[in-house]
Amino acid sequence: QVQLAESGGGLVQAGGSLRLSCAASGRTFNSYTMGWFRQAPGNEREFVGSIIWSAGSTYYAESVKGRFTISRDNAKNTVYLQMNSLKPEDTAVYYCAARSITSPVYRYWGQGTQVTVSS
Repeated sequence: QVQLAESGGGLVQAGGSLRLSCAASGRTFNSYTMGWFRQAPGNEREFVGSIIWSAGSTYYAESVKGRFTISRDNAKNTVYLQMNSLKPEDTAVYYCAARSITSPVYRYWGQGTQVTVSS
């Protein structure tokens, strides 16, 4: 059974940094793409970025490009979202998700972690 567990959220001042972790278990993820999404109150869930596990290739939404970095640790089966220069508009629940590289649909989701950026 695939499980994704996010951690690392919290309260930070604008301009600060946080690192979110997504611990993945239940299978090997070499043929998967891991994504980060976020959802603010009253807003639709939006794509933040993703990483192809095997290649390490990353993709980012324009709103976070240059500020956020996604990486993975194969030994720990964990994906990270390093968030720098945080802005109040980054406040949201952040979710980790996984999809097969052959599918456009993210099948597995974590429970989410709250990130709050104060001005």
